[in-house]
Amino acid sequence: MKKTKTICAIGLSIATLFGGQVANADSHSLFSAERTTLFTESINNAQFMQDLGLSVGGWIDMGATYNFETPRDNNNTPVTFNDRHLEFQLNQFYLYFERAVNAGGNSWDIGGRVDFLFGTDGRFTLNSDLDDDILDDSFSRFYRISFPQIYAEVYAPVLNGVTAKIGHFYTIIGNEVVTSPDNFFYSHAYTMQYGEPFEHNGFLLTTPINDNLTLMAGGVLGWDNFSQDLDVWNFLGGLSWSNDTSGLTVTTSVGPTGDSNGNDDNNRWIYSVVASHDFTDSLHLLIQHDHANEELTGSAGTVEWYGINSYLTYDITDQLSAGVRGEWFRDDDGARVTGDAGNFFGVTGGFNYAITGWLKIRPEVRYDWFDGQGDPFDGSSSDDQVTVAADLIVTF
Repeated sequence: MKKTKTICAIGLSIATLFGGQVANADSHSLFSAERTTLFTESINNAQFMQDLGLSVGGWIDMGATYNFETPRDNNNTPVTFNDRHLEFQLNQFYLYFERAVNAGGNSWDIGGRVDFLFGTDGRFTLNSDLDDDILDDSFSRFYRISFPQIYAEVYAPVLNGVTAKIGHFYTIIGNEVVTSPDNFFYSHAYTMQYGEPFEHNGFLLTTPINDNLTLMAGGVLGWDNFSQDLDVWNFLGGLSWSNDTSGLTVTTSVGPTGDSNGNDDNNRWIYSVVASHDFTDSLHLLIQHDHANEELTGSAGTVEWYGINSYLTYDITDQLSAGVRGEWFRDDDGARVTGDAGNFFGVTGGFNYAITGWLKIRPEVRYDWFDGQGDPFDGSSSDDQVTVAADLIVTF
């Protein structure tokens, strides 16, 4: 049975290499639909906001998931974010306040951004020693507050223009992102959930080399860790190329882990390659490959993980799009997901329907299965699961 599933996964992954996602918002995701807001547009158009270059915005993302395994603990693990079976989830009540710098000009400019998140997604975006103690289990088992971005931004008119982001900000690694409106699917790929950082603390410099090529380079204090230990600096950087129909981004992070357990001597590296292509105005391609390993302290050895994701999206109308995601995530040593060493596969199909410019629904069907040592689904009793989910995003 598992051998058959593996063959199907390879076939589906190859098939979905003929589709993907398109351009982005503030985050690095390669999908972003045109959208309006419910009421903040009038605030942002106020003269004093325009004069100061300020903007405010946000959204509410809420949904529910049905798991056909009907897990006894109502837990859809190892799927995260929409991880509760037959329970309403307020995934994100999200606010941001921003002054974007005027990049590309001939004068210096200063800006910054603060993001606030309350909801069940907050559990997965906490940084140790920053926002992990704002709410605890005495308030709720599942709802948390986090500040996923707090940074200053400086634009310098040198070379072709250099923008410096300094503080606490989202990673440039990979494709899928924390911010709900910037993803096609409600659920997330294993690569994003378990194989990549969500956020960094440090600085990142960005400069265009020419009209098509952008260079990124900086230093950060590990992954998802608000550390005061300056011995855990990591390099974070990459190159991004794009033209009218295609894009290619290669990013990497290298350095010690600096986690809350004091594992400062663990050396970890990751690279991520994201390629996209628009076959037509309606048919889009995205392929992602990540590969990482971590050298553990002492005689514990090295753990490794890698995978491939592929996305096919088709714009049926201006309001309706269909998409398929095929994914394979190899947790080679059982160190990243559930402790089970092996191959995690997933196929997700769904729709995006923009009811209005500020209201969108995302129904999906997802099939996950595992080929390896153990049964990671339904409380370690099954090697596969099927979920049906939908969420509603209100952009205000």
